[in-house]
Amino acid sequence: MRLKGNGVALRTIILATALSVVSLSGLMGQNIKFGVFADPLICWFSSDMKLTVNEGSRAGFNFGVTFNKYFDKNYSFSTGISLMNSGGNLHNTDTIVMVFNNYTTKVNPGEVVSYRIQYINIPLGLKFESNQIGYVTFFTDIGLDPKFMIGGKVDIPSQSISKETATKEINPFTMSYHIMAGINYSLGGNTAFVLGLGYENNFIDITKDIENQPKDRIRQNIIRFRLGVNF
Repeated sequence: MRLKGNGVALRTIILATALSVVSLSGLMGQNIKFGVFADPLICWFSSDMKLTVNEGSRAGFNFGVTFNKYFDKNYSFSTGISLMNSGGNLHNTDTIVMVFNNYTTKVNPGEVVSYRIQYINIPLGLKFESNQIGYVTFFTDIGLDPKFMIGGKVDIPSQSISKETATKEINPFTMSYHIMAGINYSLGGNTAFVLGLGYENNFIDITKDIENQPKDRIRQNIIRFRLGVNF
């Protein structure tokens, strides 16, 4: 599936969600809070087989809205929705066949295959917050992240292949766990600037094993740098 033509619609959906949560937060009081964020990412793959090797990291980006339902002063259920652009680089020690949406190609040993994957991410977690100290509140959020693939492209620089659609090579669903810690800096009232650092590990295979490919399990590791505003 190509993102071109869908990207604007996805951004519109996320913006509409944010506006809806703004309205809900005004109606439902302090038990519910929401935020908006933009996370720069560092992404890389890991494999359970020596035949498939990580070939360095890729930059990514994740943006969306958060939604917290408080069941105690310092504890809440956390969720939200985001559009995540991630990826990673791999090479194989044996010849494989890559299956693109329109054709196939052989990839020789050592040739780097670079993935660019887009997901809709819907995290489910628990958030723990400290009492406010001056203007600062410390927090930790842990949970699971179901992800639905909405686009995937591959670059093979040695073959001059760039941004080739390869959704047949990528599993449509994955799941990760996350842990994030950071601070909320009060800007007055219920508004706070958010800074955080998080780690995420996808424990379901990212890629499919088809057509002369090793039966490996590719995991994606992500470091997140949280920049956001809570309301």
